Amino acid sequence: MISPKSMLQVPPPNLLRKPHVSSWGASASSFSADIGDVLSDVSIFTSAGEPVMFKDLWDQNEGIAVVALLRHFGCPCCWELASSLKESKEKFDSSGVKLIAIGVGTPNKARLLAERLPFPMDCLYADPERKAYDVLGLYYGLGRTFFNPASAKVFSRFDALRKAVKNYTIEATPDDRSGVLQQGGMFVFKGKQLLYSRKDEGTGDHAPLDDIFEICCKVPVA
Repeated sequence: MISPKSMLQVPPPNLLRKPHVSSWGASASSFSADIGDVLSDVSIFTSAGEPVMFKDLWDQNEGIAVVALLRHFGCPCCWELASSLKESKEKFDSSGVKLIAIGVGTPNKARLLAERLPFPMDCLYADPERKAYDVLGLYYGLGRTFFNPASAKVFSRFDALRKAVKNYTIEATPDDRSGVLQQGGMFVFKGKQLLYSRKDEGTGDHAPLDDIFEICCKVPVA
């Protein structure tokens, strides 16, 4: 059974890797107007192991996409978030919104989460080198991962967390343990236009899905 105190393991200091990019702010206005163009050239992997460009994940002209960047596939809090996203997928689908979930780790780690949670593999992608995370300037580091006050929010959702990790396996954790210090975030795009962004301040500090629904419902679907 997962307990709040055992949600994560600190990687050895020699395995820590600094992020390539540092960026602050959580609103869409904090990003350059061409962030959609920059992100479109990032290459990640499907959970089946096939390389795919960001620009091929949704219609880059008028398509609406919710892009959820999880921490890593072995993070129990991310299993909880993935569970919530799965439960919301029907609502996204009925609104014409594409759901895209990305995690840190290799495709085989993504498949562990997809099979055991379960989670739809056609919505799940792997970013082992954290390319998208770096482009979006998502937070990284020991303090953010283990000691940020925002992480306390997870205690109010402990029942949901416990349910989500019923079939959890630590084997989903990236082999490159530096990846466990990466924080995630939530983004909404219409084509290449960024409508909403929120960077997780700490582990378990996820964007409220009600906020995401409100943004999606305000945008006319082409």
